[in-house]
Amino acid sequence: MRVGPRGKSGGNATVEWELELKGLLGILQSAPEMKSGELSFRSRDRNCDRGSSPDAGSTHIGTTPSRSPTQRRNRHEESSGRSLANQRRTIYATRPEEKKSHFMPELSPELLALGFIWYLAFLFSTTCHEAAHALAAKIGGDDTAFIGGQVSLNPVPHIQREPWGMAVIPILSLIATGSLFGWASAPYDPYWERRHPRRAAWMALAGPATNYTLMLIAALALHLGWAYHLLHINDANGHADFATSALGVFFFLNLLLGTFNLLPVPPLDGSTGIMLFMGESRAHRYLDWLRGNSYAIVGLLVAVFAFRYIYGPIESVVTDALLPEPLLSPLLRSIFRH
Repeated sequence: MRVGPRGKSGGNATVEWELELKGLLGILQSAPEMKSGELSFRSRDRNCDRGSSPDAGSTHIGTTPSRSPTQRRNRHEESSGRSLANQRRTIYATRPEEKKSHFMPELSPELLALGFIWYLAFLFSTTCHEAAHALAAKIGGDDTAFIGGQVSLNPVPHIQREPWGMAVIPILSLIATGSLFGWASAPYDPYWERRHPRRAAWMALAGPATNYTLMLIAALALHLGWAYHLLHINDANGHADFATSALGVFFFLNLLLGTFNLLPVPPLDGSTGIMLFMGESRAHRYLDWLRGNSYAIVGLLVAVFAFRYIYGPIESVVTDALLPEPLLSPLLRSIFRH
């Protein structure tokens, strides 16, 4: 994603910095499958007893509005103590009518471990994303990011460049809301982009392509681990083990990052990637329009609004096609448990 600020890079050359806005959009909510009108994830686990109404995005806890408190209590007691969060990050309590706060949720050791997995996955995936941008630019003739140390899988130079987006805000948002939000960036030379718009397009697409590659690696590891009995499911609660959960986090996170960044609106990578399909003169006119106006905030709002409608079907098709069917429900129970 590209959005200011601009700085100087030798003489009069202006460097336009690239801001990779990793809007994770409430990843640590219930489970995938977007509901129209809200950025939340809904489990497609058909074997779980949520005890919730068909409108899973509502704030009713565990029951439909028509049931009495006594009926709700009886239904809760019959659920064998299993508890799942609804789609507003409300945690089931000992009684269905009790709600946990949306802010600063109660942090159990299991949730802390799960949050640690999500953050490590975010840190590694974002580092790979930015390193791919930097490497593609270097291959294309722009050494700006290479000189800045971004052609590296070491997260330290990336954190040093964006400490708030890669460390402070993600950790605080995870602790405070149970959701993960962050960003990272890599520099490039806008004059190089104008001279070589197709190379710049390949540079932009390298980031999402890396996320999809990580997603496929995680899916392959899940298939192999399940086939060779290296991954396990807890028969008592139906949750996946640590290794399975970690691979599932990498799968879902990179699917989301790659898809979101491919949206063809500024400041996302897709807004530059579409120059791959333009002639040089048309690409120059497009860059004049794109870089000559402050469309970053408007484009981001459009992207967030559109993403809530398009991600659900994409996620459903990809997970059904790539994940082992026996692991799908345990994964959703394990990594989207709150």
